[in-house]
Amino acid sequence: MANVSVPSAGAVTIHGTVESGFEPVREVFAENFHDRNELGAAVAVYSRGELVVDLWGGYRDTDHEHPWQADTMVLVASGTKGMTAAAVAVALSRGLFALDDRIADHWPAFAQHGKGAVTVRQLLSHQAGLATLDGRLSPEQIADTEFLSDLLASEKLDWVPGTRHGYHAFTLGWYASELLRHTDGRTLGQFFAEEVAEPLGLEFYIGLPERIPPDRVADLDAFGYLDMLLNLRTLSPRFVLSFFNPWSVTSRALNVLDTRRPADLNSPAFRAVEIPSGNGIGTARAMARLYGELATGGEALGLDQDVFAELTATPSPPSGDRRDVVIRMETAYAMGYSKPSPDFRFGTSDASFGTPGAGGSFGFADPDVELGFAYTPNRLGLHLKDDPREVALREAVYECIERRSSETDSPRTRLYRPE
Repeated sequence: MANVSVPSAGAVTIHGTVESGFEPVREVFAENFHDRNELGAAVAVYSRGELVVDLWGGYRDTDHEHPWQADTMVLVASGTKGMTAAAVAVALSRGLFALDDRIADHWPAFAQHGKGAVTVRQLLSHQAGLATLDGRLSPEQIADTEFLSDLLASEKLDWVPGTRHGYHAFTLGWYASELLRHTDGRTLGQFFAEEVAEPLGLEFYIGLPERIPPDRVADLDAFGYLDMLLNLRTLSPRFVLSFFNPWSVTSRALNVLDTRRPADLNSPAFRAVEIPSGNGIGTARAMARLYGELATGGEALGLDQDVFAELTATPSPPSGDRRDVVIRMETAYAMGYSKPSPDFRFGTSDASFGTPGAGGSFGFADPDVELGFAYTPNRLGLHLKDDPREVALREAVYECIERRSSETDSPRTRLYRPE
C-alpha cells in the first residue's frame, strides 16, 4: 500500500495508506475538507479481506489545535448498532437463542403489558413496537443494570408487533443486551468486547473503559435543535416536526437521554456507560475490519451459515405500512441492520447491510463484492441519510472497484446509488 502524508488543497494534511487503484478515495477525502466543511474524520475500506484504504485527517477538537491521529477514536452514534448486531449474530450462531424465539421465554419479566409473543426477529427488524421509553435516563440509571432491566420490561407496546416498523433508536441495543444477559450472563458491551472485538483486534468499545486516555477520543462538533429547524430540507420536514412534538413516537424514541444537546454525549459519564444503540466509540479501521469480515462470511467469528444467510437475505417487511413510524421515511431492517430501501440505497444489492449514525458516520458490508466500509467524522452533519461527505467517499470506492473489475474482466455489479 502507498503511504499518504500530504496536505490537501485546504492545508489539512491527509495521513494513512491506500492500495494501488484506490487513490481516488484519498482525493475525495481531501476534497471533503476543502469543499464539504469537514473538521476531522477517518475512512477505511476492506476489499476481499484486505485493508485497501486507511485514511485520517483534520482535527479531533473543535478549536483546530489537536490533529486527528492514526489511533483517534470517535463516537459513531447509531453506527454502534452494526457492532451490536454483529454480537447478536455471534450469539445466534452459538445457539444462545433463536430468531423466532419469544423474548419472554428467556426473560419472563419482559412479557408484561402484552409483550409475551414478541420475537427476537421482530426486535431485530425494528418491528417489535418497543421504540420509545417513558422519561429520560441519566448515566447513573443506565449503569444500574437492574433498574434498566425493570424499566424495559415494564414498557408498553407502541404498535402491534409485526404490523409496522419504526427505528428503535436507543431501545434496540438495551433490549438486545438484556436478552444476552439472560441467556449468557454478560451485557452486550461485555459480550462484544470478548467475542467480537478481541478475536478481530478491534479498537471499538460499547462503554469506554477508564484506561482509555480522553485525548484518544475526538470531540463531537454537534448541531443544535435550532440547526434542525434551519435544515428542514435535508432532514425532512415530516421528521423534524414529529421530533419536536413531545407526544409523538419520534420524539419519545429519540429523546431518551438526560441531555440538552447532542454534544452532551462528549461527557465522560455518557461515554463510560453502555448504550449499545448509540454511544459506541472506535476507529473507522475497526468498523471496516468487522464489516469486511462479515462481508466474507464471518469465519473468524464462527458465524453460522444460516445466520449469514439471514444477514444477506431480502428483509421481510411488516404486514402494514412500510413507512418508518419513527423517522418518517420508507426503510428496511433485518438482523439489527439497515438494509437497502427505496429511500436509502447502498451497496450492490439487497444482500448489503449496515448502520448509519446521526451526523454522517456509516459502516456497511457488501457481500456481493466482499467489501467492508466505514466513515467516521466528528463534525456532525444534518442529513437523515446520505451525508454528502460519506456518499462522495462511498461512490469513489465503488468506482475504484468497478475499474478494477473491468481491468480483470470480472463481472460488473450494479451500484445502488443514492437518489
